[in-house]
Amino acid sequence: MSDLVSDNLNMKFTTPSGLVVHALKDVSFTLKKGELLSVLGPSGCGKTTLLNIIAGFLNPTGGSVKLGDNEILAPGVDRGMVFQQGALFEWLTVAQNVDFGLRMKGADPIETAKKVDEWLEIVGLAGFGDTPTYQLSGGMQQRIALARCLINDPDLILMDEPLGALDALTREKMQSLILKIWKETGKTIMIITHSVEEALMLGERLFVMAPRPGRLHKEYRLPFAQMGLTEDPRDIKKTQHFGETREEILSMIWDMEEEIMGGGSL
Repeated sequence: MSDLVSDNLNMKFTTPSGLVVHALKDVSFTLKKGELLSVLGPSGCGKTTLLNIIAGFLNPTGGSVKLGDNEILAPGVDRGMVFQQGALFEWLTVAQNVDFGLRMKGADPIETAKKVDEWLEIVGLAGFGDTPTYQLSGGMQQRIALARCLINDPDLILMDEPLGALDALTREKMQSLILKIWKETGKTIMIITHSVEEALMLGERLFVMAPRPGRLHKEYRLPFAQMGLTEDPRDIKKTQHFGETREEILSMIWDMEEEIMGGGSL
């Protein structure tokens, strides 16, 4: 497992009308192996652009991002991605979805079947391997997406609004599952979210990004993810520290949105 290093990362887009949009400006940080990072900010702050560059879906127009000694310029097996909707093959069974990457690499089918069973147990889907994926709920499908990502043993797990489409109760259960997986695997995880509460619960480090141009505005070091490993998330969210931090970040993002609207920006 390796550190992720973003060095003076910049990304500019040109719209069809010729307008240059500075989506990311001078973004520099180091994410140590085994750390859990959440990123949030108002629309247009560049958080999804940042994630797509780290995933290798986009190449930056300036600066670089490396995982260990390797500069990221394309998707790779050292990074796993979990999307908001899971991006599953719904006509396949649960097991066929989970082992898809290993089958494409020609892995031993007996060993692969063992790994599938292990990961389905971890994500709470033991016994569902032969079930058609389309028959399962949204929350269960996101568990499949997590297992499919983790079975390939990536160094870095990237999550783009992984819980955004779930109902409140399922979302809370999935937050606890992500914390459990982080603790048990020691994986480096980076999560993009629009939810301040979720960012607080799922980030021992939290970046608040500011827009126009997209940049790192403030970093928090938080205890809530560690607390969530042993305590009820609902109790954590009732604490004074959690509430005060939530209100501080909400006010920060509200002020950014007001500035954008007041400035007449798109």
